[in-house]
Amino acid sequence: MTNLDSTASLDASLLGSLAATVPVPSYDRSAVTTGIVHFGVGGFHRAHQAMVIDTLMNEGLALDWGICGVGVLPGDATMRDVMAAQDGLYTLVYKHADGSRDARVVGSIVEYLFAPDDPERVIEKLADPAIRIVSLTITEGGYNFDQVSGEFDSSSPAIQADLAAGAVPATVFGLVVEALARRRERGVPPFTIMSCDNIQGNGHMAQRTFSTFASLRDPELGEWLLENVAFPNSMVDRITPVTTDADRAEVAERLGVADAWPVVCEPFFQWVLEDAFPLGRPPFERAGVQLVDDVEPYELMKLRLLNASHQAMCYFGYLSGYRYAHEATADAAIATLLRRYMDREGTPTLRPVPGVDLDDYKDTLIERFANPEIRDTLARLCAESSDRIPKWLVPVIRENLASDGEVALSAAIVASWARYDEAIDEQGEPITIVDRLADELVAIAQGQHERPIAFISNRQLFGDLVDSPRFVAAYVAALESLWDRGAHATVEHLVAD
Repeated sequence: MTNLDSTASLDASLLGSLAATVPVPSYDRSAVTTGIVHFGVGGFHRAHQAMVIDTLMNEGLALDWGICGVGVLPGDATMRDVMAAQDGLYTLVYKHADGSRDARVVGSIVEYLFAPDDPERVIEKLADPAIRIVSLTITEGGYNFDQVSGEFDSSSPAIQADLAAGAVPATVFGLVVEALARRRERGVPPFTIMSCDNIQGNGHMAQRTFSTFASLRDPELGEWLLENVAFPNSMVDRITPVTTDADRAEVAERLGVADAWPVVCEPFFQWVLEDAFPLGRPPFERAGVQLVDDVEPYELMKLRLLNASHQAMCYFGYLSGYRYAHEATADAAIATLLRRYMDREGTPTLRPVPGVDLDDYKDTLIERFANPEIRDTLARLCAESSDRIPKWLVPVIRENLASDGEVALSAAIVASWARYDEAIDEQGEPITIVDRLADELVAIAQGQHERPIAFISNRQLFGDLVDSPRFVAAYVAALESLWDRGAHATVEHLVAD
């Protein structure tokens, strides 16, 4: 992080002086009580859920819905230190495509606990009757389920350690389930578990994984959890790139104070949420959240159009020499590939989306991708692909195969991932593969010249797609084109008709 010694550090003592420069919390933060515990406090959470709660608090609402952030992973120690130094405050910067900026200081995170420091404190916080919602942005991989079967992976060493007799919980599953067990014993109603991660049916997935963990610990507890804990589905959409030192320097210049971890995001925001909160909820709808009975049409729209298009862009874009999403989208051939994938392969798998014009939505997606101020890196979009492609793109391929729909572009996207995971670009420079399965996938990809279907033979990720002659033919054709023509010429060939 940049050390901005010439400026004071953001904290509660500076809010009064900052108010003349930037919107700051208008409410008395000392009067806020905690009603939500959130696991996974990163940029995405702070650009949507924490922002929404702060918006409500500025209207005099939701003052009993303050957020207690919790970090579980070793890397979360940095957020612990920043939250402590800044009294939970941070700057949220909206970057408009014309270069203009809007900023505000957000104050809805009023506590932060780092579980490795004191697991018992986290458990008792969760067990507190005041906590009525436990929310999650723990990434797609954080739910610890098999990519093909969708079942909870109980063989994980961390899960096995948490299930051992007398273990001190260390995972989100161990901490949450232990807290629910204590609430049950004490006659305290269970909190709602609200997933905000990019998984189709994220509430259903959270229910499956948490209840399975609970059943492995105690079958009766697992049954109780299934019957009594609410798991609303949700869909959240806001591009939130990784904070850079340039972002920190810009905030310092604008505000005159140093924010160690500001958040930057696009202006677009959408949160669609199933209204299932037995212990109550903040008045989310007052801050632009759509409360609906069925989230699935909206989440399929986002996962299969926005998220899958990110994957269509990132590998082809990176291999073509681009490093940012806006650069790749400015390439006419890549932009055509994105829209053609959406129209021909993504959209046919969607259900009607109430209140949404899909053509307008797709136009807006291209505009959002092209925002040069966001500077969303292709490396970020290429990361953790083994958690993304199976959830976002493989279902599209399966449905189109079943309906005799088109799969050529989806197959080419998978091939571009396989080529990217060879870990060498077209100039012979190394590519750093960021993925929980990086070692395994790079080894397979680097050997695929001898066996072109090696990558898609991984049934853990692709199931039986390798058994489909139509998919395999399109995949192999795209992979061989990537080797022979290169990435950009392959894209041009794909959109030539």
